[in-house]
Amino acid sequence: MKTVMGMGRNRTGIGTSPIDAKKTIEAAEEAVPLGYGDRVEGAAVRADYVREAEPLGSVPPPTSLKGAAKSAAEMLTGKNPAVFIDKLGERLAFERTGTRLYDALLTKMEAAPGPEGISIEEVRRIHDEERAHMDLVWNAIEKLGADPTVQTPSADIDGVAATGLLQILTDPRTSITQSLHAIHIAELADNDGWVMLIELAEQMGHSDLAASFSAALRDEQQHLALVRRWMTMSTESLASLGAGA
Repeated sequence: MKTVMGMGRNRTGIGTSPIDAKKTIEAAEEAVPLGYGDRVEGAAVRADYVREAEPLGSVPPPTSLKGAAKSAAEMLTGKNPAVFIDKLGERLAFERTGTRLYDALLTKMEAAPGPEGISIEEVRRIHDEERAHMDLVWNAIEKLGADPTVQTPSADIDGVAATGLLQILTDPRTSITQSLHAIHIAELADNDGWVMLIELAEQMGHSDLAASFSAALRDEQQHLALVRRWMTMSTESLASLGAGA
């Protein structure tokens, strides 16, 4: 993996071939649309699908009698336990993804030297804490009598959203700096996800879970601060020295 950022033979812009660029622009301006109004018709078709589509998924009822009783009691007080379980499923999926992101970063750092100041031991610690957070949420779901192996609707969404981030980390061409950019996106979402989960836990009357989630949020805030510092250091290294990650 090359780690030097420099000028190369990037020919994606039209500036590299002014003659062809002029011809391309002229052809585009002279072209006749294949079907005037297709955009409007396409939007109408998509709107029909939106109106007719089934929900993305559902949250199954608790698998234990104790869990069913808890859910029934919460519903009697005007609360919707399915929302809390859905968000727990989302957090579980995201922490699993976080573990994989840091695992991929560790593989990259072990294969090629990264910029100074980024400790592989610290990255490994964050990886282990992400895994611990995944176990924390798994146990919380079981405590509520729900099934942690279920892919809830929000977990499904997070899985799709994280696909691009995983592709960045596992691409052998991406540098440490570029990989940190992807992890930064994940950490921003992760921090807000924990804040929402803590608020939901308190609203649902699960103060013990809210306390344990607050401890996880403190970890995540440290992760975000470290990733921000590493990104700044590695980018400044590239800008000033022309070398690094």
